[in-house]
Amino acid sequence: MGKQPKAPEIKQRSRITEGHPFPLGATWDGLGVNFALFSAHATKVELCLFDNDGTTELERIELPEYTDEIWHGYLPDAHAGQVYGYRVYGPYEPEAGHRFNPNKLLIDPYAKQLVGELRWNEALFGYTIGSPDGDLSFDERDSAPFVPKSKVIDPAFTWGNHRAKRVPWDSTIVYETHVRGISMKHPAVPEYLRGTCAGLMNRELLQHVRDLGVTSIELLPVHGFVEDQHLLEKGLRNYWGYNTIAFFAPHAPYLASGHLNEFKEMVAHIHDAGLELILDVVYNHTAEGNELGPTLSMRGIDNLTYYRLLPDNQRYYVNDSGTGNTLDLNHPCVLRMVTDSLRYWATQMGVDGFRFDLGTILARHPEDGFDERHGFHLAVRQDPVLSSLKMIAEPWDCGIGGYQVGGFPPGWAEWNDRYRDNVRSFWRGDSGQLAELASRLTASGDLFNQRGRRPYSSVNFITAHDGFTLHDLVSYNDKHNDANGEDNRDGTDNNLSYNHGWEGPTDDPAIVELRQRQMRNLMATLLFSQGTPMIVAGDELCRTQKGNNNTYCQDNELNWIDWDLDEDRSAMLAFTQRLIALRRTYPILRRGRFLVGMYNEELGVKDVTWISPCGNEMTEEQWHDGNARCLGMLMDGRAQATGIRRPGADATLLLVLNAHHDVVNFCLPEVAEGCAWKCLIDTNRPTDFSEERFAFNHLYVVTNRSLLLFVLETKESEYRV
Repeated sequence: MGKQPKAPEIKQRSRITEGHPFPLGATWDGLGVNFALFSAHATKVELCLFDNDGTTELERIELPEYTDEIWHGYLPDAHAGQVYGYRVYGPYEPEAGHRFNPNKLLIDPYAKQLVGELRWNEALFGYTIGSPDGDLSFDERDSAPFVPKSKVIDPAFTWGNHRAKRVPWDSTIVYETHVRGISMKHPAVPEYLRGTCAGLMNRELLQHVRDLGVTSIELLPVHGFVEDQHLLEKGLRNYWGYNTIAFFAPHAPYLASGHLNEFKEMVAHIHDAGLELILDVVYNHTAEGNELGPTLSMRGIDNLTYYRLLPDNQRYYVNDSGTGNTLDLNHPCVLRMVTDSLRYWATQMGVDGFRFDLGTILARHPEDGFDERHGFHLAVRQDPVLSSLKMIAEPWDCGIGGYQVGGFPPGWAEWNDRYRDNVRSFWRGDSGQLAELASRLTASGDLFNQRGRRPYSSVNFITAHDGFTLHDLVSYNDKHNDANGEDNRDGTDNNLSYNHGWEGPTDDPAIVELRQRQMRNLMATLLFSQGTPMIVAGDELCRTQKGNNNTYCQDNELNWIDWDLDEDRSAMLAFTQRLIALRRTYPILRRGRFLVGMYNEELGVKDVTWISPCGNEMTEEQWHDGNARCLGMLMDGRAQATGIRRPGADATLLLVLNAHHDVVNFCLPEVAEGCAWKCLIDTNRPTDFSEERFAFNHLYVVTNRSLLLFVLETKESEYRV
C-alpha cells in the first residue's frame, strides 16, 4: 500500500451543503459558490479558503458529496473574489500511477483566474528532493505559500453593441504576435500598460495592425503558465508561454488591472478594429513535467486519469510532447475539460478561433497513433460552438506517426511547413525546387485537395515565432543562440537561410539591397500564394532577433517589436501594405477552389498555366531541369470560380518568380481576350507603383532574385488598387 497521510484537523463549516456536480469549477450564483472537482481515484477532497491575496490559509472544508467521480459542495456565504485551492487525498503509489499528496495545495483545473505567481521551492514537489528513493519518496511540507491560488470570478461583463468579427476563410490573413512583444516598446502605450492586455487594446497599436491589412491577430499562449525554474536561475523567462497550468485563466501578469474583464475589454477593442482574435493554445501537456516535476494541479488531483502513463510502468509518463508529460484526451473527463475550456474562451471571453500547439497529440490513440476520427475531432466537429470557429492545427509532434500535414479532418486548417521549407529553398537558390513550388503556390493541393477541403486549409508561412525572423532569414547562415545559455545547442540547424555574403549586420550596400529585395520576394510569395497566409508581427518592419532562432526564453528587446522606423523599415511596411491591398483587390489570389491546371473544355480555359521564360507552357523536361530557377504562374480569371459551371469574372494575373543569380529575359505570354500586361509589383522597384503597360511577347528583363506580378489589361478592366 502507498502512504496514507494523516488527515489534518478540519475546521468544518456548518453551512456547507451538498451542492451539484456540474458545472465543474467554482461557480458563483449570486447567493453562494458551488465547488465541483473531478477525481476518479481520490478518497477525500478538502476545499482550502485563503485571504484576498492568497497568503494566509483561513479554513479547510471537506467537500461532502461524491457524484459520478465528481466531488462537490456549496458554500452559501461565499462570493466572487474568494481565493481557494484544493488538497486531495488518496494513495501515493507512483508505480501504480497515483501521486496523491494532500500536503500540496492544488490549482483548480477549471480556475477562471489565478492569484499570485509560482515561487520555486522544494515543497512544491510531491516527493522529497534528494531522497535516495527519488520520486518514490513522500514529502510532507506544505506547498501553499509557493503556489498560485484559484479565484472565484463574477462573469458579468457588459459587451454593449459588441459583435464578434467573423472573417471568411478565403479573406483571412493571420498576424502572429505576443501580448508583451507587440506593446513593450510602442510609444503610444503608457509604460505601466506595456506587455498587457490593456496595452494591446491601445488605439494606435491596433490601427497599425488594421492599416497593415491583416484580418486576424493570433496571440501566443495567454493561458496561465509557469516560469521554468532553470530559466529563472539563469536570469531568463518563459517568454513564449508554452507551459500551461490553467486552461481557463489568463496569465495573471498580462492583466495590468488584475481584473479578468481586462481581457474581455481587449477582445472588444480588437473586434471594434475589425479584427479577429485567435489564441495559440497548449492542451497537449502541462507545466507539471515528468515524474520529477512539481505537484501543482492535475498530478495531485488524479494523475492516473489526466496523464498518459507507460502501460508497463505507470511511474513514468508518455512524452509525445517532448516536455515531460502528455495529457490523456482518450479519457472522457479530460476531453471534456479541453472542450469546456475552448467553449469558455469562445462564449465568455469572445475568442474567434484557436491554433493548437502539437495538435496531433490531441487525437492520438495509445494503440494505433493519430486518428482523424478521434473523440477530440468528433467532439469539435459536432459542437455547435466550436464547429463554427477557426481551428488551426500544428500538425506534428515528436510521437510515433506524429507528422500529419494534410491528415486532419474537414473543418480544420493546418500549418504547412512544406510550404515554408520549399519557398525558403527556392529563394535561397537551391536546385530542383520548381515542381514542388507549383504545388505550394496553389495551396498544396497534393496534401489538402481531398474530401471537400478548401485551399484555405493550408496555412502558409515562411516565418513563425519559432525560428528566424524574415530579416534574419536573409542575414544569417547559422543560428546564434548564445544568449539562451545553452552553448548554442538549442534551436534547429535546418534553417534554409542565406546571409548573401556576410554573416549578420553589414554596411555593404550591395548585400543590404539584395537582402531587402529577398525579404520583399518572400513576403510577396506568401501573400500571392493560394491558401491562408500567416505573417509574424514585426516582419513587416524588418525585425531582427540578431540570429537567434529560438527566443523562447528572451523577454527583452530580442522579442519586443521596435517601433522606431528608419527608411528601410518604413519602406518594407509600405511594401507589405501594398501586397496585402493587391491580395484583397484580386480574388484570383485567394480562390475558394484549388487551381489544378486542368483544361476545362466547356469554358475553354485552364485555371492555372505554368509559363517558362520563353513564354510557352512549361514542358516536362523544363520541370525537371535542375538549373531552372524561374517560372511564371498564369492565373486565368475566366476559370470556373465555384461549383457552378460558369465563367469566372476575376482579373487574370501573371506571377513571375526568378531565384536565379542573374537576370532572366521573360517573354510575356499572349492571352485570349487581353491586349497587354500591366505591372503591379516588381520587387526590384518596390516604390514604383506607376503600373507600366507591356505588350504581349515583350521580353521583360527580370532582375536576379526578384518577383513580379502583372494583371491582364482588357477593354473592360475594372480592377484598381
